[in-house]
Amino acid sequence: MTDIQKEIIRLKEEKNALVLAHFYQTIDIQEVADFVGDSFELAKIAQRTEKPIIVLCGVRFMAESAKILNPDKIVLLPASDAGCLMADMITPEDVIKMKEEHPKAAVMCYVNSTAETKTYCDICCTSSSAVKIAKSLEEDEIIFVPDRNLGAYVAEQVPEKKFYFYRGFCPIHNVVRAEEVEKARKLHPGAPVIVHPECNKEVRDTADFIGSTSAIIKYVEESVKKEFIIGTEIGVVERINKIVEGKTAYLLSHHLSCVNMKKTKITDVLNALQNMEEVIELDEDVMNKARVTLERMVSVN
Repeated sequence: MTDIQKEIIRLKEEKNALVLAHFYQTIDIQEVADFVGDSFELAKIAQRTEKPIIVLCGVRFMAESAKILNPDKIVLLPASDAGCLMADMITPEDVIKMKEEHPKAAVMCYVNSTAETKTYCDICCTSSSAVKIAKSLEEDEIIFVPDRNLGAYVAEQVPEKKFYFYRGFCPIHNVVRAEEVEKARKLHPGAPVIVHPECNKEVRDTADFIGSTSAIIKYVEESVKKEFIIGTEIGVVERINKIVEGKTAYLLSHHLSCVNMKKTKITDVLNALQNMEEVIELDEDVMNKARVTLERMVSVN
């Protein structure tokens, strides 16, 4: 452990701070976190904590969600410019337009969205909870925003409902192609291909397993196989190779590295605790409306 990591651990104990890190963060950040997980797991931990300070090592929508669920707590985002391209693809006006076009539909919003967008939706979801949440809705029609790929995957699992999709996507997962899967299988014969549902249909259709980041890691841990081809962000591959003994994960595509997730450096985490920045501030009315969608998500699960 480096001196910077040791100082982060000392400071979070001194200030009674909770450090949360997404699986896509670098290993040195994961090592100092109190909990490492996917978006849904981080939301649940943030909601349950009694600590007054939350340091969210991820991207802005995650820090916003932590603040929405904990309005009286201080939420820090170590890298202030760590955004999400998918979240920025949709606006509240886009949701309003879709609601006008499909008035009988419930609006299901991927958590990868801004706080303002969430205020016009009925319920949030993550990749790990999306299918269960879709099935839980009373409405027969669902507007799914903003990720068209995750939405299409959910629709395949819930054929009894009619879905309407926005045009958004994750630029990292969406760029992967089936040809890369074929190439990876030749390089690593016998290794199952495991992909995230944010991948496009042509990639999902070639996979042996489709799941959230947590589900991918669990699959590797429980499988009798020793080698795996992983179709999600490189941080998951690095974590598997570090914590799952006797197994090896290979990255499906060199495209699978999220620039925004990698903006947070270990020095940023130290700075956040030393100087208490960047503090997430949101309009109270926005928080109150968005909180309904997040709390509904957590309650379903």
